[in-house]
Amino acid sequence: MPIENPLREQHEKAGAKLGVYFDCLLPERFTDTAAEYRLARESVALMDTNYHAFFYLDGPDRVRYLNAILTNNVKDLAAGQGNVSLLLNPQGHILAEIETYVLAERLLTASHAAVRDRTYTTLDKFIIMDDVMLEDSTERTGSVALEGPQAAAVLRDLCGVDLEAMADRAHQEATVDLIPCRVVRRSLFGGSGAELLAGRGQLAALWQALLAAVRARGGGPIGYVALDALRLEASIPWFGYDFDDKVIPHEAGLEASHISYTKGCYTGQEIVERVRSRGHVNRRRVGLQFSGAAVPAPGAKLFAGEQEAGFVTSAAAIPATAGASVRVLGMGYVRREHNSSGSRLRWARGEAEVAEPPVAGMNSARRQATP
Repeated sequence: MPIENPLREQHEKAGAKLGVYFDCLLPERFTDTAAEYRLARESVALMDTNYHAFFYLDGPDRVRYLNAILTNNVKDLAAGQGNVSLLLNPQGHILAEIETYVLAERLLTASHAAVRDRTYTTLDKFIIMDDVMLEDSTERTGSVALEGPQAAAVLRDLCGVDLEAMADRAHQEATVDLIPCRVVRRSLFGGSGAELLAGRGQLAALWQALLAAVRARGGGPIGYVALDALRLEASIPWFGYDFDDKVIPHEAGLEASHISYTKGCYTGQEIVERVRSRGHVNRRRVGLQFSGAAVPAPGAKLFAGEQEAGFVTSAAAIPATAGASVRVLGMGYVRREHNSSGSRLRWARGEAEVAEPPVAGMNSARRQATP
């Protein structure tokens, strides 16, 4: 059964079609996918992001402890800053993608509800001699997001937050229509965006307040069919779709965005450093552009001549815009000898061209606050 959504009633009243994404019940579409895509590109999109698992860490050893098990540098973050990391097993495989936000007296982490139990258990088992308290706040916390050219204006009007002055994953407390929330600068498809975290009991009221403000700016809510197209166009991979516990960070193309090479030891570091020193991996996540209108399903095999060269992880049709026809873009893993930009592959219903291998997070790297 999919994980329930705290905004389900609001979405059903609005006539949204619901689907399962990240093992969670989320809006598939509100109206027409092409129209929702244009809203996001031209004005502002409102999105339901209730696929997270939230954990708080308290205690005097919280920073030292978390820094010792995640791949990125948590230790040097100041209050109001944040970053994204990976939680690895000793073999270097990716157990979870974790965002860390430093509060005045606590740490807040956001992962995926699909791996909530595994993430909590893994975090908890490493607390041995450390003075750290781990609290699962998933059932009490919800989230929604804004993104698009008018997102900053919507936030400024609603709560006075200057989004453009914030670094990537910087965050601050705010009040929207008397609802306390935490505003995080975070992009879901490579533009100017923010995610708002609030108590689940007030999430419906927050959604309605944001919806009114977004519509006043010519925007509206969008579902995950449109969001999938937008994020693939921006080469942003999704945990559970484009990387998971079957791959290591360099295979997934996450080494520039999720890893610090100066922070010291962490679980799985030996594997990461070994791959780094070797200089390559045998397969790697790449961007793909497909010929024709057919959209490959996840797992579709890719071939170079008669040789199997890789497989597709995700793909979507990108709606047509002025001067451009519909395109089919995706991601997949391709063996090293065939994954250079411009390489031609084929699949059961057409051809695929390898795009420049995507590096996660590069759209926001220029604003990155991570030391």
